[in-house]
Amino acid sequence: MNEQNFQRLTVAAKHNQPGADAASRGFRAFPHSIILLRNRARHSHIEKQSFGVAKKKPTKRNFVRRFFSKLGPGLITGAADDDPSGIATYSIAGAQMGTTMLWTAFITWPFMACVQFMCARIGMVTGMGLGDALRGKGPRWLLFGGALGLLGANTINVGSDLSGMADAAETLTGINSHIYVVIFGVGIAYATVRFRYHQIATIMKWLAAVLFAYVITAFILRPNWSSVLRDTFVPSWPRNHAAWQNLVAILGTTISPYLFFWQASQEVEEEKAMGRRLLVQREGATKREITDRRIDIGAGTFFSNLVMYFIILTTALTLHKHGIKDIDTSKQAAEALRPFAGTLAYSLYTVGIIGVGFLAIPTLAGSAAYAFAETFSWKEGLDEPFRGAIPFYAVLIFSMLLGIGMDFLGVNPVRALFWTAIINGVLAPFLLVGVLIAASDRKLMRGQQSSWLSRIAVGIITLVMFAAAAAMFMF
Repeated sequence: MNEQNFQRLTVAAKHNQPGADAASRGFRAFPHSIILLRNRARHSHIEKQSFGVAKKKPTKRNFVRRFFSKLGPGLITGAADDDPSGIATYSIAGAQMGTTMLWTAFITWPFMACVQFMCARIGMVTGMGLGDALRGKGPRWLLFGGALGLLGANTINVGSDLSGMADAAETLTGINSHIYVVIFGVGIAYATVRFRYHQIATIMKWLAAVLFAYVITAFILRPNWSSVLRDTFVPSWPRNHAAWQNLVAILGTTISPYLFFWQASQEVEEEKAMGRRLLVQREGATKREITDRRIDIGAGTFFSNLVMYFIILTTALTLHKHGIKDIDTSKQAAEALRPFAGTLAYSLYTVGIIGVGFLAIPTLAGSAAYAFAETFSWKEGLDEPFRGAIPFYAVLIFSMLLGIGMDFLGVNPVRALFWTAIINGVLAPFLLVGVLIAASDRKLMRGQQSSWLSRIAVGIITLVMFAAAAAMFMF
């Protein structure tokens, strides 16, 4: 079949079905010709095709340029993990436990990378989001319960993140934080609905740079690196309820359910942005695409855990060292840093909270919207116009509005964030079981299921999270 015939066929498929996704589901009406075309493309080493036009092979670049050019969904997801919720959780861990929790950053990195890559692979190979992939693996009521739980946890996160950002802005400007909550919330909601996916993704990649503020802050303190490295590479077993609670919170923040949905959905958005609107065009992934995403996710998760490490280190060397273990607001955490770390460290900590909030809040609200849309087969995507995906955007805006409302109810943002992290730590292993089932399904994954090594790694962290959650209630 030549290129011209393929174009006629795809146009016919579009005009005979009510929408792009419907055309994909009704694709069985044209099986022989298109399956033959797809198989021929795979066996001839041609890149995936977009409406009959083959992608141009990238020109040879040096390693550094290629590395940075491939950073995208993995970097964004990794950076979004260090949202104000993560900053609060890691700050509390450092303040309460000192440097004894540093080892968690080193241990959780490979597991986080395996989990996120497994979710990315599901999105890349199936051409669907995680909710779509899981829909055939269980009853809809179970998926709805999961989506509802995700919406609840994410909305608390959104509200707490907005409060944390507003408190940080108030410390810098003196303007009442309630005003900033409304400005930030409405502004982020408008930008998420108004801008298209590639615009949002570009902004998010640049916002990730603000997280270097926490790395710089730790070096300003000039720690004793010999003792720091000992606590980094020699795990300290939790000995009491507080230690187990902090461990579960760290695991729930690092390996968080909303990141699973966001990662898979971003892969679909990336392909749609390339012009692959039909499901059949998104199915399967080339070896180069898999390798590029592995690099992207490896770098993104390493960066995320590096930031986590230095946040714990900073608060351990300042707050914990001076006996300050109870933190109620991000403003209090920042103010507590000033006398021990100086004005520069205080400013970097505060600016970091604001910057990463702009990155994380669209991820939180968006992942809940994706989960609902995929559960009920709604039209979805940040590339869709508002009128074309009203239910999807309605969930996103609803989550934002509830988050804004939380600030006016007097909810303690840091404590809410910490307990949300614990809830995520309890719920995540159940969702990971579903991810493992989907990633191991040969039919669903079209023969490109996750490797045994990845499945073993994700299986181990699933068991660890189950055990840590149980230990938290037992000790």
